Order: sequence, then structure tokens, then C-alpha cells
Amino acid sequence: MSGGKKLRIAIQKSGRLSEKSLETISSCGIDFSTDSRTLKCAAQNFPLEFLFVRDDDIPTYVYDGVADIGIVGRNELDESGYSLEVVRDLGFASCRLSIAVPEGFDYQGLSSLEGKRIATSYPRILSSILEERGVQASLVTVSGSVEITPAVGIADCICDLVSTGATLRMNGLKEVEAIYWTSAVMVARSDFSQDEERSAILSRLLMRMDTVNNARKKKYVLFNLPADRIEDAARIVGGMKSPTVTPLLDSAWVSVQSVVGEDRFWSVFEDLKAIGAEGILVMPIEKMSD
Repeated sequence: MSGGKKLRIAIQKSGRLSEKSLETISSCGIDFSTDSRTLKCAAQNFPLEFLFVRDDDIPTYVYDGVADIGIVGRNELDESGYSLEVVRDLGFASCRLSIAVPEGFDYQGLSSLEGKRIATSYPRILSSILEERGVQASLVTVSGSVEITPAVGIADCICDLVSTGATLRMNGLKEVEAIYWTSAVMVARSDFSQDEERSAILSRLLMRMDTVNNARKKKYVLFNLPADRIEDAARIVGGMKSPTVTPLLDSAWVSVQSVVGEDRFWSVFEDLKAIGAEGILVMPIEKMSD
């Protein structure tokens, strides 16, 4: 795609956040090719250019105008201290920032950290939380391998991102309290909307991403039902407007189609079975707009 402006997006060059970001953009029908050695590439069928950088550099790239937008963990945004606009909370790559202590540590809440040495890669976030709770501790800023610091005597405990907790256990630590939750967000400079052409491209991208993300939260449900229970089924499944009902060869039965939220699916399934629904077919939805 040539001519005109392109929207430049900064994305983590490797890791789970990078994979989910690229998967989402690819699901939007945007074609691009890259490998682990690529630091910059452009989409073939959409005015989008990618910059692949360290996750903690993304807020800086966006703030300085090197990139127009970025996909980054909210933790990196808050830790950076930059005032950027969150244009979308994307919801994926969720994890938590937690306090973890050695097995023999008697933890009774954040007050147990008074006067302790805490190793972390997020001193800004942690110091803010400790200040709110009236706890004074010494922070040891570490850029990586935070889990090893208690074992080598650098710190008494740690504050780090946790997903499953497996790495903590491997290093003789236990998670005792989650103090902050994070997920992927898309960010832009607060004055980005003044660039009308790039703002229009961003609106197109967001519309596609919203369509993909809406679909992931929904299920398409198709089932057969006694014709005299249609109103009951409509109350159970709801739908964007109302369920689609199709007569069957047997006039006593109808086929019903609807869209159901993932979070409601099992209760809807049970209620449909209770009113005589049969042959319930559930299918994922690839794309869906409101």
C-alpha cells in the first residue's frame, strides 16, 4: 500500500503480549510478515507500520512521537510516568503485580514490609501503593531476574508480575498478596486527534479490533424447540434484537438462532434444556459488530 500517511504502531518485539497483539491485528484482516530479526515492517493492505521494541520503551516512543500509538501493558504505562491517552483497554495479557516472600517469611499484610528491602522492576507503582498504605520500605530496583534477589541476599522479598506463580515456586518464594492488576492497553499522545488523517486510520483500526474482540466474547447458538416455547426461549437467550426463528417440516417444532455472551452461556444452556430445547449447536463467532 503506497501513498498517504501511515499509522505507526509500537509493539513489544517478543513475548506473550507481542503474540497476542499481532494475533489481534491479523484477525482484523491486516496482512503483514515479520520474523524475530525484524524491527520494522509495514502492512500490505492497510496503512499501518510496525515498530518492534522493548515493552518498557513503548510509552517513550509514543510520547516522543516516534510512534503514533502503542500496545503495552498498563503496568509499563503507569511505571513510565508519561501522560498518555488510553484509547482502548484490550483486555488480553492479564496478570498481577504481587508481593512474594521466602517460605519462612511471616507475612501479615503490607505492614509486614515495614523497614524491609523489596526488589522490584516497578518502583514507581510499588512506592505509590506503599505510600498510600503508610508503609516505609527500601526499594531495590532490578531490571530482570527479580525472583533470585532474596536467595542472594539483595532483598528480603520481591514485588513482581505474576501469571501462574510457577517461577516463584521454583525460586523458593510464595505469592502472598496481589496489589495491582494489569492488561494490554492501546495508548496514544493526548494531542494525537489533531492529526486528522492518522486519527481516521486509527478509527478504522479500532472498529476492526472492536469487531474481533466482541466476537470473542460471544457464542452463536442454534437449537430446535417446541413451537409453543418460543417466547420462553426469547426471554432466556435475548439476542442483539430478538432470536431468529425458522419453521421446521414438523410444524410443532421450530429452529432458533441467537447470539449469547460467553459469560452467560452455561446458564442459558441449562435453561434451554429445561424448556425442551434439543440439538443445541454452539459455534464460535469470528467477527461481529454491534
